[in-house]
Amino acid sequence: MAELTDSGVLLRMVYQAMRDAGVDADAVLEKVGADRAMLDQHDLRTPHDAQEWFWQAAEEVSGDPHIGLHLGAHVPVFKGQVLEYLFLSSPTFGEGLKRALDYQRLLSDAVRGHLEEEGDAVVLKQMFWSQRLYHFNECAMVGIIKFFRFVTDDAFEPLEVHFRHARHAAPEEYERTFGCPVHFDHPWTGIRFSREVMDLPSSHHEPELLRLHEQLASEQVARLEKQDLVDQVTRLIVELLESGNANLEEVARRLDIKPRQLRTRLADAGTNFNQLVADYRCRLAKRLLAGTDESIDEIVYLTGFSEPSTFYRAFKRWVGMTPIEYRREKSDE
Repeated sequence: MAELTDSGVLLRMVYQAMRDAGVDADAVLEKVGADRAMLDQHDLRTPHDAQEWFWQAAEEVSGDPHIGLHLGAHVPVFKGQVLEYLFLSSPTFGEGLKRALDYQRLLSDAVRGHLEEEGDAVVLKQMFWSQRLYHFNECAMVGIIKFFRFVTDDAFEPLEVHFRHARHAAPEEYERTFGCPVHFDHPWTGIRFSREVMDLPSSHHEPELLRLHEQLASEQVARLEKQDLVDQVTRLIVELLESGNANLEEVARRLDIKPRQLRTRLADAGTNFNQLVADYRCRLAKRLLAGTDESIDEIVYLTGFSEPSTFYRAFKRWVGMTPIEYRREKSDE
């Protein structure tokens, strides 16, 4: 199974919110082993599992036990992404919401949102956000409501908000933040709102743009699916390298596909099996040389080479210097 990741736009929005709230956002990034430069990566995806560490760091740096709830007020409106364009170019809010749910993994692989009708109300439910991520859940919920208000020209109002996690702040603080009753220890996380909102027309509806936006969203999902395969193959290479079985046939067998099919799919993703093996070996060798005292012979073994001479030639080709030169350079930095 592919690793769950979140769109980098979420991190960028929270980073901006922390700065606006007077929190040392760079210190938070440093605590989780990241830096400001990564936010400039156009196609940035971050591991969803890292959300828990990130919000722990945000709480520690800010000293605020309710940092997610409080940052929500500073989170900028979600703009400039294809999901926004799908909302705006759709005929109604409801159609825009349904289209966005079709492409929700563009925002996060962990999102499993769906709609349910309950009489005169509609509920947007999210069943799979961990209860441990209560800071993330509360901040994200404020951001979602802000975005829904934006695309409906402030007509959207939640009737109720539900969280799976327990309440952490005073009840009145939650109701002041969300403007509606807030319930905790619920079977699901989500928002209940009036069914009438679904029929609100979009003043930006444009059929031709809608078709273009759907095509763009489909292409972006396809790119993520190709990256899923690359990540799966890389993980299997890591697992098999030490045993000497990191070959295309064995990886294809583990993925339950034919070797020819794996070659074709990797080519479609812009890479090939040998390149993925070389990329991982290079990264591992550099990490071991720069960050450990492992002997060269041990690094040869750990990177899956049978002979030191083969490793030396490959490393020189990858980096432009010998392993010993690389280790010496890194020790002098």
